[in-house]
Amino acid sequence: MPEMIRTRLAMLALVALAPVALAAPSTRPVDPKDDALTTVMAGEFALQAGQLPDAARWYLDAARRDDDAGLAERATRIALLAKDDARAAEALKLWRARSPRTLALRGAEATLALRQGQGRQARRELAGLMQDPDELGWRYALTALASGGKDPELAPRLLRELVDQGAIPDTLQAWLAFTGLAQQMDQPVLAERMVANVVKRFSGEPQVALLQASQLQQAGRKDEAKTVLDGLLPKAAGDAALRLKLAEEYDRLGDPAAASRAMGQGPQDTLTYGLRAQLLAKADDKQALDALYEELKRASTGKDPATAYSPERRLLLGQMAEFLERREEALAWYRSVPAGEQRAEARLRAIKTLFDLQRKDEAFAEARRLQADAGVGDGTRRDAYLMEAELRHEDRQDAGELEVFARGLAAYPDDLALLYSRGLAWERRDRIDHAEADFRRILVIEPDNVAALNALGYTLADRTTRYQEALELIDRARAAAPEDAAIIDSYGWVLYRLGRNAEALVELRRAFTLQKDAEIAAHVAEVLWVMGQKDEARRFFEEARKIDPDNRSLQRALEKTGA
Repeated sequence: MPEMIRTRLAMLALVALAPVALAAPSTRPVDPKDDALTTVMAGEFALQAGQLPDAARWYLDAARRDDDAGLAERATRIALLAKDDARAAEALKLWRARSPRTLALRGAEATLALRQGQGRQARRELAGLMQDPDELGWRYALTALASGGKDPELAPRLLRELVDQGAIPDTLQAWLAFTGLAQQMDQPVLAERMVANVVKRFSGEPQVALLQASQLQQAGRKDEAKTVLDGLLPKAAGDAALRLKLAEEYDRLGDPAAASRAMGQGPQDTLTYGLRAQLLAKADDKQALDALYEELKRASTGKDPATAYSPERRLLLGQMAEFLERREEALAWYRSVPAGEQRAEARLRAIKTLFDLQRKDEAFAEARRLQADAGVGDGTRRDAYLMEAELRHEDRQDAGELEVFARGLAAYPDDLALLYSRGLAWERRDRIDHAEADFRRILVIEPDNVAALNALGYTLADRTTRYQEALELIDRARAAAPEDAAIIDSYGWVLYRLGRNAEALVELRRAFTLQKDAEIAAHVAEVLWVMGQKDEARRFFEEARKIDPDNRSLQRALEKTGA
């Protein structure tokens, strides 16, 4: 909340508490704009409290009292976020009366029409945005379509109709964006048609080939996708950006080793070596990683003493040796990193390496030394507590893990990272009261901390019956980050716990299109199962298993449903 509004709220509270005898009656008529300011502040207070329906009501009241177009716009956006279609429609009417028909206003009209299931009106608004002469309207149309609606089939149907009508602007960027949306909507037939259209219109563009490979991969035609990517390799030799995109697509194909080979073309530096090492580690290709490790050691002994075994490369060589389980070598590399930016990370990694060498007492002693070292930054000392807590957890030292957090918070009272990590540790132990206390402490220190709002809201929704309270916390997070997949998932989950299954499914599906995550897939599957759509539920359970078979939410959902 802006500081000015905080101050005015405090003044209003003082006035409200003042004795009546001190308040002389006034004959001056009340200025409607003063009332508007009061209602704006009430709306802002409700928004900060996560009470979106109340915030929508207050902001609409303010927009009625003041002829400011900006107030009407904000009232519209908050009402849309609150899913209060009636107030959104009224606020939009005020906005329309006070403002030219800007792209933002027309985008809001399209969004509301979609939300209300008014397909004909939504199609008209979307088509109009596509025809905007400034070539920016399509972006608003894209946002409106991506927001979805109560009918999950409406947005894909409208996108198909827009493609059939030739409404997509004839620019590569627009076609790439809408084709990506079709893929996100899980519309493989439409996506395939659109990719074919893009290839026909913009053949020869590397981005088009990348899109084609992505579509083939989503259709399960991985060999064909790989052939397309292989055809781009010669063009990537002199184009670092294209090499990176190629590597991303190979990685999505499930071939991180090929991604590493693509990154291996052209001049190499510490960054590209690091990316290649990460990809090979992901592929668990220790033979190729070993060869890269030896290559990097040779490349680091050139004639230029400034680059021979620089701190960055010593750190990277240590990380590669650690993954290759050459732990003594890794420890030597980490300890050889000189003072500087990389030294802190090297000391933290050395603690983990000592632990993996089963030299646990040395590891914990090294962590204590780093925590007490006044010569390093507070961030590094704090991270040493987090590292020790993680290792105590890995060593199944439950009491030891909590003791580390206690020491860390004694040294760094109210440190947000320590409080957040301890909150998660309490949640793992089913000590929801303690987890809640830590998350709430974060929110006292930083009321708009989105991670804590989401974590506490989700914990209350998942592990208690305080669903309305959970919804308000999650709504506060949604107001700050409306397109965050994790927050959308939390919102869908609390709707499910409130018994609003159809609404929940819309949100959970949207979260999964944004982020392919095992926990989100398990949530979608459980809601589908409860709604009787068991075949589709099994498909999502299988998706979750592929991503992370040990995910706790997945295991709980499987146990609950018997799937």
